Amino acid sequence: MRGRWLAAARKVRELRMVGWALAHTGHPVLAQIVPARFCNLSCGYCNEYDKVSEPVPLEEMYRRIDHLGRLGTAMIGISGGEPLTHPQLDDIIRRMRKTGAIAGMITNGYLLSPERIERLNRAGLDHMQISIDNLVPDDVSMKSLKVLDKKLQMLADFAEFHVNINSVVGGGFKDPNDALVIGRRALELGFESTIGIIHDDSGQLKPLQENEAKVYFEMTHRKKTNYSRFDQFQEEIVKGRPNDWRCRAGSRYLYICEDGLVHYCSQQRGYPGVPLAEYSTGDVRREYLTAKSCSPNCTIGCVHRISYIDHWRSPQTKTISPGGDGAESPKLVQIQIGN
Repeated sequence: MRGRWLAAARKVRELRMVGWALAHTGHPVLAQIVPARFCNLSCGYCNEYDKVSEPVPLEEMYRRIDHLGRLGTAMIGISGGEPLTHPQLDDIIRRMRKTGAIAGMITNGYLLSPERIERLNRAGLDHMQISIDNLVPDDVSMKSLKVLDKKLQMLADFAEFHVNINSVVGGGFKDPNDALVIGRRALELGFESTIGIIHDDSGQLKPLQENEAKVYFEMTHRKKTNYSRFDQFQEEIVKGRPNDWRCRAGSRYLYICEDGLVHYCSQQRGYPGVPLAEYSTGDVRREYLTAKSCSPNCTIGCVHRISYIDHWRSPQTKTISPGGDGAESPKLVQIQIGN
């Protein structure tokens, strides 16, 4: 009964969030924030971790989260590195909830235990995503169903938050059919199941092989829940074709690295590269109307899904080229915004 009540209350908050995002365009819908760059794993395709960084101090995390609250951020997601390596993660989640935001996190799941899950429940976590890449560990990834299945069972037994299991295709994984097995196991345990496409090291398009595409479509055709309803962009990626869309990175979606800088996403670090403490509603509105030259071949799912809210409105009037590969400088572009 408690689990059903929490799920219903969470759904109401999410619907309110969507309604506010549809009515008002001047605030971030999702910010992903990194409290720890360190990771206990070393996946071959990942460039979002190191083995030396110290956790961001708690008071600094509080300052960053409070500023996201002042910007009106609707959802705050914790990523890494591995978030569970931060010794004060529960306090960070509580602070996120205190701003009124929906609180989520992405984890590799290795450090979960019944006691750790109960602490996340008490902290107020709303969503957890675990990416499982294969059935048995290999030289590309240790995030395997063989290792993590007991952790998934713990989540099924104890978690009061929503759990999504994301499997992947592409990126050099040996058997794309692993994704089907992982997806079925997730559904058996009562979790949501989604599938992602591994991008290159700049977040750009990497078309699937025929056998990978077959698995992708089998996964997507058998479920349409929550996040998976907004995966149409991946169908073009599967076919090796660019997407025509309006990327709202830097506005509706923010990525805040361990140094407290705002970036378009994890793969376009340095753009705009502004300290979060200095990021204003004016920056949010400017980036809302700024097209990014990397967007046609982008595969970053969280940016696509959040940008979909505004796909039908507000044509973008200026273009910026992250990485300096276009005619324009990758510096911030000033745009006059009307009322």
